[in-house]
Amino acid sequence: MDAALLLPAVRGALAVGDPRNRATLGARRRELARDHFVYRFRHDARPLEQAEGAFLMCGFVMALAEHRQGRPIEAHRWFERNRGACGTSHLYAEEFDIAQRQMRGNLPQAFVHALLLETAAGLAREPGTRGTHR
Repeated sequence: MDAALLLPAVRGALAVGDPRNRATLGARRRELARDHFVYRFRHDARPLEQAEGAFLMCGFVMALAEHRQGRPIEAHRWFERNRGACGTSHLYAEEFDIAQRQMRGNLPQAFVHALLLETAAGLAREPGTRGTHR
């Protein structure tokens, strides 16, 4: 199980109502999410937070996935939780340690910043839709 499996639905490869889409989203919530943060995958039997930090990109993708499913309040919860995981300079690292409330990994992480902007723009659209990128 990998959080990247949320991307096909976010990018429109699967219809919003497709049962595989909903099942994938539900499984990621149950298996890879803690405190509105998402981990990439489960490394082993240890608790998720002991293997690595939560991946902020995955949290923003979760926000987009929830929004696509027509759940704007839940989407904003995911977005705001992950948006708040920046440093005092408002830059993001790739991971966030939810137990110690600090950034981990590469800093600054351009992919996280790009997905933050995409998610902010996406959440401004009507829930359940996917905008066009130009």
